[in-house]
Amino acid sequence: MIFSSTVFLFLFLPIVLTGYYCIPGIRLRNLCLLLASLFFYAWGEGIYLILMLFSIFFNYGIGLLLAANNSPFRAKLFLTLAITIDLGMLGAFKYANFLVESLNMLLHQLEIAPLELAPIHLPIGISFFTFQALSYVIDVFRKQTRVQRNVLDCGLYIALFPQLIAGPIVRYHDIALQLRNRQHTPVKFHSGIILFIIGLSKKMLLANPMGSVADQIFALPVEELSLVLSWSGAIAYTLQIYFDFSGYSDMAIGLGRMFGFEFLINFNYPYTARSFREFWQRWHISLSRWFRDYLYIPLGGNRYSPWRTGINLWIVFLLCGLWHGASWNFVLWGTLHGCFLIGERFLWGTLLSTLPNILRHMYLLFGVLVTWVFFRADSIQTGLHFIAAMFGGHRISSQIYPLDLVWNSHSVFVLILACAGATPLFLKGQQTLFVPGSASTNTMFWCIMSFLFFAVLFILCAMELAAGTHNPFIYFRF
Repeated sequence: MIFSSTVFLFLFLPIVLTGYYCIPGIRLRNLCLLLASLFFYAWGEGIYLILMLFSIFFNYGIGLLLAANNSPFRAKLFLTLAITIDLGMLGAFKYANFLVESLNMLLHQLEIAPLELAPIHLPIGISFFTFQALSYVIDVFRKQTRVQRNVLDCGLYIALFPQLIAGPIVRYHDIALQLRNRQHTPVKFHSGIILFIIGLSKKMLLANPMGSVADQIFALPVEELSLVLSWSGAIAYTLQIYFDFSGYSDMAIGLGRMFGFEFLINFNYPYTARSFREFWQRWHISLSRWFRDYLYIPLGGNRYSPWRTGINLWIVFLLCGLWHGASWNFVLWGTLHGCFLIGERFLWGTLLSTLPNILRHMYLLFGVLVTWVFFRADSIQTGLHFIAAMFGGHRISSQIYPLDLVWNSHSVFVLILACAGATPLFLKGQQTLFVPGSASTNTMFWCIMSFLFFAVLFILCAMELAAGTHNPFIYFRF
Protein backbone atom coordinates (compact mmCIF):
# COMPACT_ATOMS: atom_id res chain seq x y z
CA MET A 1 0.00 0.00 0.00
CA ILE A 2 1.38 3.39 -0.97
CA PHE A 3 0.19 6.84 0.04
CA SER A 4 -0.54 7.78 -3.57
CA SER A 5 -3.20 5.09 -4.02
CA THR A 6 -6.98 5.13 -3.86
CA VAL A 7 -7.04 2.35 -1.26
CA PHE A 8 -4.92 4.40 1.13
CA LEU A 9 -6.50 7.80 0.49
CA PHE A 10 -10.16 6.81 0.46
CA LEU A 11 -10.30 3.70 2.62
CA PHE A 12 -7.36 3.02 4.95
CA LEU A 13 -6.60 6.58 6.10
CA PRO A 14 -10.23 7.67 6.79
CA ILE A 15 -10.92 4.46 8.75
CA VAL A 16 -7.73 4.76 10.82
CA LEU A 17 -8.25 8.47 11.56
CA THR A 18 -11.87 7.89 12.57
CA GLY A 19 -10.99 4.97 14.83
CA TYR A 20 -8.04 6.80 16.32
CA TYR A 21 -10.00 9.87 17.36
CA CYS A 22 -12.97 7.85 18.60
CA ILE A 23 -10.73 6.01 21.08
CA PRO A 24 -10.03 7.74 24.41
CA GLY A 25 -6.58 7.80 26.03
CA ILE A 26 -3.10 7.81 24.57
CA ARG A 27 -2.43 4.13 25.37
CA LEU A 28 -5.42 2.84 23.43
CA ARG A 29 -4.68 5.26 20.61
CA ASN A 30 -1.11 3.93 20.44
CA LEU A 31 -2.47 0.39 20.25
CA CYS A 32 -4.83 1.44 17.45
CA LEU A 33 -1.92 3.02 15.53
CA LEU A 34 0.29 -0.03 16.06
CA LEU A 35 -2.36 -2.44 14.76
CA ALA A 36 -3.05 -0.15 11.80
CA SER A 37 0.69 0.06 11.06
CA LEU A 38 1.11 -3.71 11.15
CA PHE A 39 -1.89 -4.13 8.86
CA PHE A 40 -0.48 -1.44 6.55
CA TYR A 41 2.79 -3.37 6.25
CA ALA A 42 1.14 -6.77 5.92
CA TRP A 43 -1.07 -5.45 3.10
CA GLY A 44 1.90 -5.35 0.75
CA GLU A 45 4.38 -7.74 2.38
CA GLY A 46 2.20 -10.54 3.77
CA ILE A 47 4.30 -13.16 5.53
CA TYR A 48 7.25 -10.78 5.76
CA LEU A 49 5.37 -9.06 8.57
CA ILE A 50 7.16 -11.69 10.67
CA LEU A 51 10.43 -9.80 10.05
CA MET A 52 8.88 -6.63 11.37
CA LEU A 53 7.58 -8.39 14.49
CA PHE A 54 10.95 -10.04 15.06
CA SER A 55 12.70 -6.66 14.80
CA ILE A 56 10.30 -5.18 17.35
CA PHE A 57 10.59 -7.93 19.97
CA PHE A 58 14.30 -8.50 19.47
CA ASN A 59 15.33 -4.86 19.80
CA TYR A 60 12.88 -4.32 22.65
CA GLY A 61 14.51 -7.21 24.50
CA ILE A 62 18.04 -5.95 23.79
CA GLY A 63 17.03 -2.54 25.13
CA LEU A 64 15.85 -4.10 28.39
CA LEU A 65 19.07 -6.11 28.73
CA LEU A 66 21.18 -2.99 28.14
CA ALA A 67 19.23 -1.01 30.72
CA ALA A 68 19.42 -3.76 33.34
CA ASN A 69 23.13 -4.50 32.91
CA ASN A 70 25.82 -2.54 34.75
CA SER A 71 28.73 -4.39 33.19
CA PRO A 72 30.30 -2.40 30.30
CA PHE A 73 31.66 -5.63 28.84
CA ARG A 74 28.26 -7.35 28.78
CA ALA A 75 26.61 -4.20 27.49
CA LYS A 76 29.03 -4.20 24.55
CA LEU A 77 28.25 -7.86 23.93
CA PHE A 78 24.50 -7.14 23.83
CA LEU A 79 25.04 -4.18 21.52
CA THR A 80 27.27 -6.26 19.24
CA LEU A 81 24.58 -8.93 19.13
CA ALA A 82 21.94 -6.35 18.18
CA ILE A 83 24.08 -4.83 15.44
CA THR A 84 25.01 -8.28 14.11
CA ILE A 85 21.43 -9.54 13.99
CA ASP A 86 19.89 -6.34 12.61
CA LEU A 87 22.52 -5.83 9.93
CA GLY A 88 22.63 -9.56 9.26
CA MET A 89 18.90 -9.57 8.55
CA LEU A 90 19.28 -6.53 6.30
CA GLY A 91 22.26 -8.11 4.54
CA ALA A 92 20.54 -11.45 3.99
CA PHE A 93 17.48 -9.98 2.31
CA LYS A 94 19.03 -7.01 0.54
CA TYR A 95 22.59 -7.98 -0.35
CA ALA A 96 22.81 -11.77 -0.58
CA ASN A 97 22.00 -11.91 -4.30
CA PHE A 98 24.33 -8.98 -4.99
CA LEU A 99 27.20 -10.68 -3.17
CA VAL A 100 26.66 -13.95 -5.01
CA GLU A 101 26.48 -12.17 -8.38
CA SER A 102 29.67 -10.25 -7.62
CA LEU A 103 31.45 -13.40 -6.48
CA ASN A 104 30.30 -15.24 -9.60
CA MET A 105 31.95 -12.56 -11.74
CA LEU A 106 35.24 -13.38 -10.03
CA LEU A 107 34.65 -17.13 -10.28
CA HIS A 108 33.97 -16.75 -13.99
CA GLN A 109 37.39 -15.15 -14.46
CA LEU A 110 38.94 -18.07 -12.58
CA GLU A 111 36.92 -20.57 -14.65
CA ILE A 112 35.20 -21.93 -11.54
CA ALA A 113 31.57 -23.03 -11.55
CA PRO A 114 29.29 -20.22 -10.34
CA LEU A 115 27.28 -20.30 -7.15
CA GLU A 116 23.52 -20.59 -7.39
CA LEU A 117 21.11 -18.63 -5.24
CA ALA A 118 17.43 -18.14 -5.97
CA PRO A 119 16.27 -14.50 -6.03
CA ILE A 120 15.49 -13.29 -2.52
CA HIS A 121 12.53 -10.98 -2.00
CA LEU A 122 13.45 -7.53 -0.64
CA PRO A 123 10.91 -6.58 2.06
CA ILE A 124 9.74 -3.00 1.57
CA GLY A 125 11.23 -0.52 4.01
CA ILE A 126 13.65 -2.93 5.65
CA SER A 127 16.49 -0.41 5.35
CA PHE A 128 14.44 2.22 7.16
CA PHE A 129 13.01 0.24 10.08
CA THR A 130 16.35 -1.54 10.59
CA PHE A 131 18.15 1.80 10.95
CA GLN A 132 15.48 3.04 13.35
CA ALA A 133 15.82 -0.09 15.49
CA LEU A 134 19.61 0.27 15.52
CA SER A 135 19.45 3.91 16.56
CA TYR A 136 17.22 2.92 19.49
CA VAL A 137 19.51 0.24 20.93
CA ILE A 138 22.64 2.34 20.30
CA ASP A 139 21.14 5.35 22.09
CA VAL A 140 20.11 3.14 25.02
CA PHE A 141 23.64 1.73 25.14
CA ARG A 142 25.10 5.25 25.13
CA LYS A 143 22.57 6.25 27.81
CA GLN A 144 21.38 9.06 25.56
CA THR A 145 17.79 7.93 26.01
CA ARG A 146 15.80 5.89 28.49
CA VAL A 147 14.80 2.37 27.63
CA GLN A 148 11.23 1.83 26.46
CA ARG A 149 9.62 -0.68 28.82
CA ASN A 150 6.30 -0.86 27.03
CA VAL A 151 6.64 -3.27 24.12
CA LEU A 152 3.65 -1.74 22.34
CA ASP A 153 5.23 1.72 22.36
CA CYS A 154 8.55 0.26 21.20
CA GLY A 155 6.68 -1.50 18.41
CA LEU A 156 4.89 1.70 17.47
CA TYR A 157 8.20 3.54 17.21
CA ILE A 158 9.63 0.94 14.82
CA ALA A 159 6.46 0.22 12.82
CA LEU A 160 4.62 3.59 12.72
CA PHE A 161 3.14 3.54 9.22
CA PRO A 162 3.64 7.19 8.10
CA GLN A 163 7.42 6.74 7.97
CA LEU A 164 7.66 2.96 7.96
CA ILE A 165 8.51 2.15 4.38
CA ALA A 166 10.39 5.21 3.09
CA GLY A 167 11.34 7.45 5.97
CA PRO A 168 12.20 9.90 7.23
CA ILE A 169 14.37 7.90 9.63
CA VAL A 170 13.00 8.96 13.01
CA ARG A 171 15.36 8.80 15.97
CA TYR A 172 13.84 7.38 19.15
CA HIS A 173 14.86 10.27 21.39
CA ASP A 174 13.07 12.68 19.03
CA ILE A 175 9.66 11.09 19.69
CA ALA A 176 10.16 9.26 23.01
CA LEU A 177 8.09 11.83 24.89
CA GLN A 178 5.52 11.97 22.11
CA LEU A 179 4.85 8.25 22.48
CA ARG A 180 3.59 8.91 26.01
CA ASN A 181 2.15 12.40 25.67
CA ARG A 182 1.45 14.36 22.50
CA GLN A 183 -0.89 17.15 21.61
CA HIS A 184 -3.80 16.81 19.21
CA THR A 185 -4.95 20.24 18.10
CA PRO A 186 -7.03 21.49 15.15
CA VAL A 187 -4.10 23.67 14.07
CA LYS A 188 -1.69 20.72 14.01
CA PHE A 189 -4.22 18.50 12.24
CA HIS A 190 -4.89 21.22 9.65
CA SER A 191 -1.18 21.76 9.00
CA GLY A 192 -0.80 17.98 8.63
CA ILE A 193 -3.49 17.88 5.95
CA ILE A 194 -1.90 20.80 4.09
CA LEU A 195 1.57 19.23 4.18
CA PHE A 196 0.16 15.88 3.07
CA ILE A 197 -1.57 17.47 0.07
CA ILE A 198 1.64 19.32 -0.84
CA GLY A 199 3.58 16.06 -0.70
CA LEU A 200 0.92 14.22 -2.70
CA SER A 201 0.99 17.00 -5.31
CA LYS A 202 4.76 16.80 -5.56
CA LYS A 203 4.43 13.09 -6.20
CA MET A 204 1.45 13.00 -8.56
CA LEU A 205 1.72 16.32 -10.42
CA LEU A 206 5.50 16.79 -10.64
CA ALA A 207 7.47 13.61 -9.95
CA ASN A 208 5.31 11.26 -12.00
CA PRO A 209 5.32 13.33 -15.24
CA MET A 210 9.07 13.88 -14.92
CA GLY A 211 9.50 10.18 -14.19
CA SER A 212 7.59 9.30 -17.34
CA VAL A 213 9.96 11.44 -19.43
CA ALA A 214 13.04 10.00 -17.70
CA ASP A 215 11.86 6.41 -18.08
CA GLN A 216 11.21 6.83 -21.80
CA ILE A 217 14.67 8.29 -22.39
CA PHE A 218 16.53 5.77 -20.24
CA ALA A 219 14.67 2.97 -22.05
CA LEU A 220 16.10 4.04 -25.42
CA PRO A 221 19.29 2.40 -26.74
CA VAL A 222 21.95 4.34 -24.88
CA GLU A 223 24.35 4.27 -27.84
CA GLU A 224 21.77 6.14 -29.94
CA LEU A 225 21.04 9.01 -27.55
CA SER A 226 21.76 12.52 -28.73
CA LEU A 227 23.36 15.16 -26.51
CA VAL A 228 20.11 17.08 -25.98
CA LEU A 229 18.00 13.99 -25.32
CA SER A 230 20.48 12.55 -22.79
CA TRP A 231 20.59 15.84 -20.89
CA SER A 232 16.79 15.88 -20.98
CA GLY A 233 16.70 12.45 -19.36
CA ALA A 234 19.20 13.40 -16.67
CA ILE A 235 17.35 16.62 -15.83
CA ALA A 236 13.97 14.87 -15.77
CA TYR A 237 15.29 12.18 -13.42
CA THR A 238 16.98 14.78 -11.18
CA LEU A 239 13.61 16.45 -10.69
CA GLN A 240 11.73 13.16 -10.41
CA ILE A 241 13.80 11.76 -7.58
CA TYR A 242 13.65 15.00 -5.59
CA PHE A 243 9.88 15.46 -5.83
CA ASP A 244 9.25 11.73 -5.46
CA PHE A 245 11.16 11.39 -2.21
CA SER A 246 10.60 14.84 -0.73
CA GLY A 247 6.92 14.44 -1.59
CA TYR A 248 6.77 11.16 0.31
CA SER A 249 8.61 12.74 3.25
CA ASP A 250 6.12 15.63 3.27
CA MET A 251 3.24 13.17 3.27
CA ALA A 252 4.84 11.20 6.12
CA ILE A 253 5.42 14.32 8.23
CA GLY A 254 1.89 15.51 7.46
CA LEU A 255 0.38 12.17 8.48
CA GLY A 256 2.43 12.25 11.67
CA ARG A 257 0.91 15.62 12.57
CA MET A 258 -2.59 14.26 11.98
CA PHE A 259 -1.85 11.72 14.72
CA GLY A 260 -0.14 14.25 17.01
CA PHE A 261 3.50 13.47 16.12
CA GLU A 262 6.13 15.99 15.04
CA PHE A 263 8.85 14.58 12.76
CA LEU A 264 11.91 16.57 11.78
CA ILE A 265 12.19 18.04 8.30
CA ASN A 266 13.87 15.71 5.79
CA PHE A 267 14.47 17.98 2.77
CA ASN A 268 15.36 21.65 2.69
CA TYR A 269 15.64 22.70 -0.96
CA PRO A 270 18.83 20.66 -1.62
CA TYR A 271 19.18 21.84 -5.22
CA THR A 272 19.76 25.39 -3.97
CA ALA A 273 23.00 24.27 -2.28
CA ARG A 274 26.38 25.64 -3.38
CA SER A 275 28.57 22.70 -2.39
CA PHE A 276 28.23 18.98 -1.88
CA ARG A 277 28.65 19.49 1.85
CA GLU A 278 25.67 21.84 1.90
CA PHE A 279 23.74 19.49 -0.38
CA TRP A 280 23.99 16.69 2.20
CA GLN A 281 22.89 19.10 4.91
CA ARG A 282 19.70 19.59 2.90
CA TRP A 283 19.10 16.23 1.15
CA HIS A 284 17.60 13.29 3.09
CA ILE A 285 18.63 14.98 6.33
CA SER A 286 17.57 12.10 8.56
CA LEU A 287 19.84 9.65 6.69
CA SER A 288 22.77 12.09 6.68
CA ARG A 289 22.49 12.58 10.43
CA TRP A 290 22.17 8.84 11.00
CA PHE A 291 25.42 8.11 9.18
CA ARG A 292 27.10 11.05 10.89
CA ASP A 293 26.15 10.01 14.43
CA TYR A 294 26.38 6.23 14.13
CA LEU A 295 29.21 5.76 11.64
CA TYR A 296 31.26 8.87 10.83
CA ILE A 297 31.80 10.05 14.42
CA PRO A 298 32.50 6.53 15.81
CA LEU A 299 35.07 6.08 13.01
CA GLY A 300 36.82 9.17 14.32
CA GLY A 301 35.12 11.88 12.30
CA ASN A 302 37.55 14.73 11.68
CA ARG A 303 39.35 14.39 15.01
CA TYR A 304 42.50 12.85 13.51
CA SER A 305 44.72 13.47 10.50
CA PRO A 306 43.37 14.79 7.18
CA TRP A 307 44.16 11.40 5.66
CA ARG A 308 42.05 9.62 8.29
CA THR A 309 39.21 12.13 7.89
CA GLY A 310 39.20 11.54 4.14
CA ILE A 311 39.04 7.77 4.62
CA ASN A 312 36.14 8.18 7.07
CA LEU A 313 34.21 10.32 4.59
CA TRP A 314 34.88 7.86 1.79
CA ILE A 315 33.70 4.89 3.89
CA VAL A 316 30.53 6.68 4.96
CA PHE A 317 29.48 7.58 1.43
CA LEU A 318 30.48 4.23 -0.04
CA LEU A 319 28.12 2.63 2.49
CA CYS A 320 25.55 5.34 1.88
CA GLY A 321 25.52 4.36 -1.77
CA LEU A 322 25.28 0.67 -0.90
CA TRP A 323 22.41 1.43 1.51
CA HIS A 324 20.44 2.84 -1.40
CA GLY A 325 20.76 -0.28 -3.49
CA ALA A 326 22.57 -3.58 -3.88
CA SER A 327 24.41 -2.77 -7.09
CA TRP A 328 27.82 -1.48 -8.09
CA ASN A 329 26.35 1.62 -9.71
CA PHE A 330 24.99 2.68 -6.31
CA VAL A 331 28.40 2.06 -4.79
CA LEU A 332 29.96 4.24 -7.48
CA TRP A 333 27.34 6.95 -6.90
CA GLY A 334 28.12 7.04 -3.18
CA THR A 335 31.87 6.92 -3.81
CA LEU A 336 31.68 9.87 -6.19
CA HIS A 337 29.80 11.94 -3.62
CA GLY A 338 32.42 10.99 -1.06
CA CYS A 339 35.17 12.10 -3.44
CA PHE A 340 33.47 15.46 -3.97
CA LEU A 341 33.22 15.97 -0.21
CA ILE A 342 36.87 15.02 0.31
CA GLY A 343 37.88 17.36 -2.49
CA GLU A 344 35.90 20.24 -1.01
CA ARG A 345 37.48 19.67 2.38
CA PHE A 346 41.10 19.27 1.33
CA LEU A 347 41.62 20.33 -2.30
CA TRP A 348 39.35 22.86 -3.95
CA GLY A 349 37.18 23.98 -1.00
CA THR A 350 39.07 27.24 -0.48
CA LEU A 351 38.89 28.10 -4.18
CA LEU A 352 35.21 27.19 -4.26
CA SER A 353 34.43 29.56 -1.39
CA THR A 354 35.92 32.49 -3.34
CA LEU A 355 33.76 31.96 -6.42
CA PRO A 356 30.52 33.89 -7.01
CA ASN A 357 27.46 32.13 -5.63
CA ILE A 358 26.07 31.46 -9.09
CA LEU A 359 29.21 29.56 -10.11
CA ARG A 360 29.22 27.56 -6.88
CA HIS A 361 25.58 26.70 -7.47
CA MET A 362 26.29 25.62 -11.06
CA TYR A 363 29.16 23.43 -9.83
CA LEU A 364 26.83 21.67 -7.39
CA LEU A 365 24.02 21.17 -9.87
CA PHE A 366 26.39 19.86 -12.52
CA GLY A 367 27.98 17.34 -10.15
CA VAL A 368 24.69 16.16 -8.67
CA LEU A 369 22.98 15.85 -12.04
CA VAL A 370 25.80 13.80 -13.59
CA THR A 371 26.11 11.49 -10.58
CA TRP A 372 22.33 10.87 -10.58
CA VAL A 373 22.86 9.10 -13.91
CA PHE A 374 24.63 6.23 -12.11
CA PHE A 375 21.81 6.16 -9.57
CA ARG A 376 19.25 5.72 -12.36
CA ALA A 377 21.20 3.53 -14.78
CA ASP A 378 20.91 -0.26 -14.68
CA SER A 379 24.69 -0.69 -14.55
CA ILE A 380 27.93 1.25 -14.45
CA GLN A 381 28.54 0.55 -18.12
CA THR A 382 25.11 1.93 -19.06
CA GLY A 383 25.75 4.98 -16.89
CA LEU A 384 29.09 5.64 -18.58
CA HIS A 385 27.53 5.38 -22.04
CA PHE A 386 24.74 7.73 -20.97
CA ILE A 387 27.24 10.31 -19.67
CA ALA A 388 29.23 9.95 -22.88
CA ALA A 389 26.06 10.87 -24.78
CA MET A 390 25.60 13.93 -22.52
CA PHE A 391 28.99 15.23 -23.68
CA GLY A 392 28.52 14.47 -27.36
CA GLY A 393 30.56 11.31 -27.37
CA HIS A 394 28.12 9.43 -29.61
CA ARG A 395 27.79 12.10 -32.33
CA ILE A 396 24.17 11.11 -32.88
CA SER A 397 21.73 13.28 -34.79
CA SER A 398 18.69 14.38 -32.80
CA GLN A 399 16.54 13.30 -35.75
CA ILE A 400 16.86 9.63 -34.73
CA TYR A 401 14.87 10.27 -31.56
CA PRO A 402 13.40 13.77 -31.77
CA LEU A 403 12.64 15.68 -28.57
CA ASP A 404 8.90 15.62 -29.20
CA LEU A 405 9.10 11.88 -28.71
CA VAL A 406 9.13 12.53 -24.95
CA TRP A 407 8.41 16.25 -24.53
CA ASN A 408 5.02 17.85 -25.13
CA SER A 409 3.28 21.00 -23.91
CA HIS A 410 2.21 19.32 -20.65
CA SER A 411 5.61 17.88 -19.75
CA VAL A 412 7.34 21.17 -20.59
CA PHE A 413 4.87 23.03 -18.37
CA VAL A 414 5.55 20.54 -15.56
CA LEU A 415 9.29 20.96 -16.12
CA ILE A 416 8.99 24.72 -15.58
CA LEU A 417 6.88 24.23 -12.44
CA ALA A 418 9.29 21.61 -11.11
CA CYS A 419 12.33 23.82 -11.60
CA ALA A 420 10.57 26.61 -9.71
CA GLY A 421 9.28 24.23 -7.03
CA ALA A 422 12.78 22.97 -6.30
CA THR A 423 13.61 26.47 -5.00
CA PRO A 424 12.05 28.54 -2.19
CA LEU A 425 10.31 30.65 -4.85
CA PHE A 426 6.86 29.50 -3.73
CA LEU A 427 7.71 29.52 -0.02
CA LYS A 428 6.30 32.96 0.67
CA GLY A 429 3.09 32.05 -1.06
CA GLN A 430 2.88 28.81 0.92
CA GLN A 431 3.39 30.67 4.16
CA THR A 432 0.60 33.06 3.21
CA LEU A 433 -1.72 30.11 2.71
CA PHE A 434 -0.55 28.33 5.88
CA VAL A 435 -1.03 31.46 8.04
CA PRO A 436 -4.31 33.08 7.02
CA GLY A 437 -4.26 36.82 7.43
CA SER A 438 -0.45 37.11 7.45
CA ALA A 439 -0.56 39.09 4.22
CA SER A 440 -3.97 40.64 4.68
CA THR A 441 -6.32 41.71 7.43
CA ASN A 442 -9.11 39.80 5.73
CA THR A 443 -8.62 36.47 7.50
CA MET A 444 -11.79 34.88 6.13
CA PHE A 445 -10.73 35.66 2.56
CA TRP A 446 -7.37 33.90 3.02
CA CYS A 447 -9.03 30.94 4.72
CA ILE A 448 -11.31 30.49 1.73
CA MET A 449 -8.46 30.94 -0.75
CA SER A 450 -6.33 28.43 1.14
CA PHE A 451 -9.16 25.90 1.21
CA LEU A 452 -9.89 26.30 -2.50
CA PHE A 453 -6.22 26.10 -3.49
CA PHE A 454 -5.50 22.87 -1.65
CA ALA A 455 -8.88 21.38 -2.55
CA VAL A 456 -8.04 21.90 -6.23
CA LEU A 457 -4.62 20.34 -5.73
CA PHE A 458 -6.17 17.29 -4.08
CA ILE A 459 -8.79 16.95 -6.82
CA LEU A 460 -6.07 17.11 -9.49
CA CYS A 461 -4.14 14.37 -7.66
CA ALA A 462 -7.29 12.26 -7.38
CA MET A 463 -7.89 12.69 -11.11
CA GLU A 464 -4.36 11.48 -11.83
CA LEU A 465 -4.99 8.44 -9.63
CA ALA A 466 -8.30 7.72 -11.33
CA ALA A 467 -6.62 7.95 -14.74
CA GLY A 468 -4.13 5.28 -13.66
CA THR A 469 -1.15 7.28 -14.91
CA HIS A 470 2.56 6.54 -14.39
CA ASN A 471 2.84 6.11 -10.60
CA PRO A 472 6.09 4.42 -9.48
CA PHE A 473 7.81 5.12 -6.20
CA ILE A 474 11.61 5.15 -6.37
CA TYR A 475 12.51 4.61 -2.74
CA PHE A 476 10.38 1.50 -2.23
CA ARG A 477 13.27 -0.59 -3.53
CA PHE A 478 15.57 0.69 -0.76
